Amino acid sequence: MDLEIQEEVFIDDLEEMKEVYQSVGWMMHSTDVIKQVFDASDIKVLVKVNNRIVGLGRAISDGIFNAAIYDIVVHKDFQKKGIARQIVNHILEQLKEVSCVHIITTTGNEEFYRKQGFRKVKTGMARYLNNELHNEYLE
Repeated sequence: MDLEIQEEVFIDDLEEMKEVYQSVGWMMHSTDVIKQVFDASDIKVLVKVNNRIVGLGRAISDGIFNAAIYDIVVHKDFQKKGIARQIVNHILEQLKEVSCVHIITTTGNEEFYRKQGFRKVKTGMARYLNNELHNEYLE
């Protein structure tokens, strides 16, 4: 399978990106929201197979001390093919000089990120405005 990595997000990409999110049950990501969060991100990665977007990821960083990776999402029909690993590796390569890289995973994907070198943070804290996310992710 030939993968193409794209680092820019274009208006024409938004509907396909929405389809990727929706394929894994993330229904709250409208094209407007996707555009806003990717425009605000320092690092953007889209993975295409046969010119179709099948995976995506993004990160925000100060470039020196801290970065946070978000939305590593692979279309359900393309999972378990190493695409998420390639997205994470591509982002980490761009963040190789950053002291600390954080990631928030979705429930059930913790082991995948452990294999990518991530470890639980002893002092991590968060707050969620959405009650469902609050109940799922916070102690």
